[in-house]
Amino acid sequence: MKTLGKVLLGLVAVIALAIAAVFFFTADMTRTADEFFRAVRSQDIDSAYAHLSADFRAGVSPLELQAFLQDSGLDSFREASWGSRSFNGNRGNLVGSITTDAGGVIPITLNMVKGDSGWKIYSIEKPASGIQQEAPGGQLPSEQELVVLVADTLQAFAESVNQRSMAHFHGHVSNLLQQQYSVEQLDEAYGSFYDLGADLTVLRNHSPQFDAAPELDEQGVLRIKGRYATRPLGVQFEQSYIYEGLGWKLLGLNIQVK
Repeated sequence: MKTLGKVLLGLVAVIALAIAAVFFFTADMTRTADEFFRAVRSQDIDSAYAHLSADFRAGVSPLELQAFLQDSGLDSFREASWGSRSFNGNRGNLVGSITTDAGGVIPITLNMVKGDSGWKIYSIEKPASGIQQEAPGGQLPSEQELVVLVADTLQAFAESVNQRSMAHFHGHVSNLLQQQYSVEQLDEAYGSFYDLGADLTVLRNHSPQFDAAPELDEQGVLRIKGRYATRPLGVQFEQSYIYEGLGWKLLGLNIQVK
């Protein structure tokens, strides 16, 4: 029994040390988050904006950030509580809740990245209230949100096809995809559509049909597969998205017209 007691005490000590290590190595992450929300409370949007990563700022203006904070109720921040903290290299994650001046509690997730200037906020996720479909590793968008994602992506693509340049489409995709592919490289990848002779902007008058339930993998990549039953040519698509800044941004598009 004494031996068992020593083993149990040893396990408790190891667990305590592990918890202490997590709090130690995530202290700068929580400091960034707390400074961000203190700036929000003070209505100092410029200071709050400075705590966002370069990728976040590239896709969201200060006015858009301010509108999001107001619409979500986060501008009435009183205090934050982080129930879960994790990190892996230069990526981190804070999951917790925000208490507002009115006493309301808003669940929130902050995805963080670490660069030369320390930890910055890569994205802010606030789950929608009401009945939502859940998936391992995160929350799937609603069917209406999926339809909007697909439609917006294909309209940006269709307009670029009509312009015979992927410049507009390049500005529509995620910052990660922009860093991987230039406008010229997208022109090369999708150039065959320029001489297709079909105006894909007509898709805005139709609704997509999904071939399978959307998937959210362990890396947080959302995958959507479906079609438009248009005539004489139908459109099949596969799209993938990552969550950047305040919303889902395109990571990949595979489209066939036949």
